[in-house]
Amino acid sequence: MQIPNPDDNSKAPQNISFKTAFLYWLKLGFISFGGPAGQIAIMHQDLVEKKRWISEKRFLHALNFCMLLPGPEAQQLAIYIGWLMHKTWGGVVAGVLFILPSFFILIGLAWVTLMYGDVPAVAGALAGIKLAVVAIILMAVYRIGSRTLKNPAMWGIAALAFIAIFFLKLPFPLIILIAALIGFFGSKIKTDYFALSAAHKASQQKSQEKDLSTAMIDDHTPTPPHAIFNWQKTIKILLIGLGIWLIAFSFLYAQFGWQGAFTQMAWFFTKAALLTFGGAYAVLPYVHQGAVEHYQWLNVSQMMNGLALGETTPGPLIMVVTYVGFVAGWTQQVFANAPFLSAFVAASIVTFFTFLPSFIFIFLGAPMIETTHNQLKFTATLSAITAAVVGVILNLACFFAEHVLLVDGISRALNWQPLLMIFIAFVALFRFKINVIGLIFGFAIFGCFTNPY
Repeated sequence: MQIPNPDDNSKAPQNISFKTAFLYWLKLGFISFGGPAGQIAIMHQDLVEKKRWISEKRFLHALNFCMLLPGPEAQQLAIYIGWLMHKTWGGVVAGVLFILPSFFILIGLAWVTLMYGDVPAVAGALAGIKLAVVAIILMAVYRIGSRTLKNPAMWGIAALAFIAIFFLKLPFPLIILIAALIGFFGSKIKTDYFALSAAHKASQQKSQEKDLSTAMIDDHTPTPPHAIFNWQKTIKILLIGLGIWLIAFSFLYAQFGWQGAFTQMAWFFTKAALLTFGGAYAVLPYVHQGAVEHYQWLNVSQMMNGLALGETTPGPLIMVVTYVGFVAGWTQQVFANAPFLSAFVAASIVTFFTFLPSFIFIFLGAPMIETTHNQLKFTATLSAITAAVVGVILNLACFFAEHVLLVDGISRALNWQPLLMIFIAFVALFRFKINVIGLIFGFAIFGCFTNPY
């Protein structure tokens, strides 16, 4: 992508080749640990602060849009930036490489847990990792909240979102709709609170302190031709996306029938991709409800193991669906006497149908979003949604904590040793800035030698 030099003093990179971008997205696929907060932080540090491929404002505007969509916002952000730089294939490469390493790693880890999960050392390691996972999610709440909740309006939206989902059990789409309406109308009443997302304000101040140079895609860089919205292109993308889904689903239906395990997995995870919002933290309860309670493809303990392993691998946390698919295929054994083949095919199907909508959503919506990055009414709406997501993530932290801290289903007795370990893990992350991977492996080793429960 060639961007004209805005001024003689600019240090912005002027031409990023497809090969250079490919190598970066491949590297990102192997180092994108820490869940969505960590992955977004990595991309921000690399693309905004170091490489200067995109400006702070354009980066955050794209991020706000991705947080509005169902699916993993970090991967969608990578697709968005890849598309903005190198058109459709740039987005495809960025999105696929973001999840490909974790796909194969999770398959390997799932096989180990199924084959050796009853070995005391392995079970202990998984128990230790679960404690670290709770602390990591709490840290994600702090990180995203500290960047977003910078005024009473944003704090109020986050608090109301938590109350709505934790106490009132309202559906997440309804919470998102209410937050969007608050942002839209709130910007007309209290412009200062909604004119710029709090994350943007904080990052803008940080950028000024670092004296960042002009970016290749800067605040006022004209929208490239391929990113300009038009209805003909939008309809074409929609038809292609639906066609890919229909061909894949029809093949499964023809081979295995409607009640076939593979067909049901494709249908369920299509719904999971379309009906759940807020990224992995919002979709996981829905996946748990369907895969564990309704279809009974795996049990609660296996689901918790999947969540723990999802935090130990690069890629979006929603890659836990690969683990779910592998375990489901292993237990269903669609191919007789071939459990690994059944599990691998199931994991591939689940991953494909979960992530396909993310590509379609970005290619459909990004051109429209690129035309709105300086319009207050859209920025305010997306900023309010970002604040609401903070409350939802806090709800998920409570959900996970309940499963690791409360034992004896009837008495609901509080287990103090895991609580202490979670506190230690959070302090290590917050105060001493311990690397997430180091923390996970440290707690895994701890679990191998002692029973944290």
